Amino acid sequence: MSEEKEPVHHHFIVAPHPDDEIIGCYEIINDPSKSVAVMYSGEVEAVRRQEAMKLREHRSNVGVQIFQNQIPPPMLTDPNITFYFPDPVNEIHPAHRAWGIVGEGMAREGKDVVFYTTLMNVPYIHEVTEPYKETLLDFVYPSQKSLWEYEKKFVLFEGRCKWLF
Repeated sequence: MSEEKEPVHHHFIVAPHPDDEIIGCYEIINDPSKSVAVMYSGEVEAVRRQEAMKLREHRSNVGVQIFQNQIPPPMLTDPNITFYFPDPVNEIHPAHRAWGIVGEGMAREGKDVVFYTTLMNVPYIHEVTEPYKETLLDFVYPSQKSLWEYEKKFVLFEGRCKWLF
């Protein structure tokens, strides 16, 4: 009698900018039991592209891919993928909102979508208890260190929510 294995549940994070994935989804990335792919959309400057690749070196469960504003079609039909998009309502950056609207459309189609924030001023935030988040941000994105050096909300909190339709 053979045992059936549960399907692998993948996590696909859409990050309009390199560093968004760690700021908004660190707990997902930090969980070694999760298979994670990160998609950076749009133009990514060379320095930040190189920095983003350090995440893959540091976290063996994370696949880093850079696409030009397109989720690979096979992923769109895989029922075992949870998609993470920036919050289309509370985020203020135009690229975050644009990708959030894509995520909202996918959620309305019945895909498994979770919305995250990089702002930490929304009602659905929670405290991150693992102190390593800032260390990972500093290691992977030294060029952005000034963002969280004095604004500790980026390293102390995370916010994700699932919409009900």
